[in-house]
Amino acid sequence: MMKKMKPLFVPMLMSMLLLITATLNTQAQTATKENDKIQSAVKVLHAFSTSGESIPQELLKETEGIVIIPGMINAGFAVGGKRGKGVAMVKLADGSWSNPVFVTLTGGSFGFQIGVQSVDLVLVFRHKGVLTEVKNGDFTIGGDISAAAGPVGRSSTASTDHKLEAEVYSYSRSRGLFAGISVNGTNLAIDKTANAKFYGSDITSQQIFETGKSTKPAVVTLKEALKGL
Repeated sequence: MMKKMKPLFVPMLMSMLLLITATLNTQAQTATKENDKIQSAVKVLHAFSTSGESIPQELLKETEGIVIIPGMINAGFAVGGKRGKGVAMVKLADGSWSNPVFVTLTGGSFGFQIGVQSVDLVLVFRHKGVLTEVKNGDFTIGGDISAAAGPVGRSSTASTDHKLEAEVYSYSRSRGLFAGISVNGTNLAIDKTANAKFYGSDITSQQIFETGKSTKPAVVTLKEALKGL
């Protein structure tokens, strides 16, 4: 007696279900990855705001853009390399902060750190146009725009010797040490892949910078932490 053959659509249906499940799992993992990056940026801001030394308030008042790179890897002795992923935000017309744009920082070295270690980095931009005009490209800090190690201290008197004429001021925190730091020669690029995964494939960095309406919990928490500076 011949066995009944399974209809052809049954294995096809099973294959489609497996594909859909795999896709959903991948999307969930991606969302978790990008959310984790934002939460790491929140921790960096909290650490900066509670540090004995911090970014001077008079500089923060002039700040129109900020880049936060949590756990950047710095390698080498005197001359080495660094690479990290993080987020960039700009101040909107009403004084609030935009949604975060995912970015990648690569290049040069700090020059005074030995070996390989993780460093939290914050770049403070005096004008947001530097970031918003990048669109989906990149630029070199210290090459395309002027950069300097940021002055340290909560009060305005901490930066009386600084004319605040550079476009970008950089700060780092490693093993509890907070300091201004030189990042000349590093390249900052828009992470188009991360932005597409977090917001949707049809959105550009310029569109993200132009709005601050995201209600994603991680984004809301990040903006609150930024206000805490």
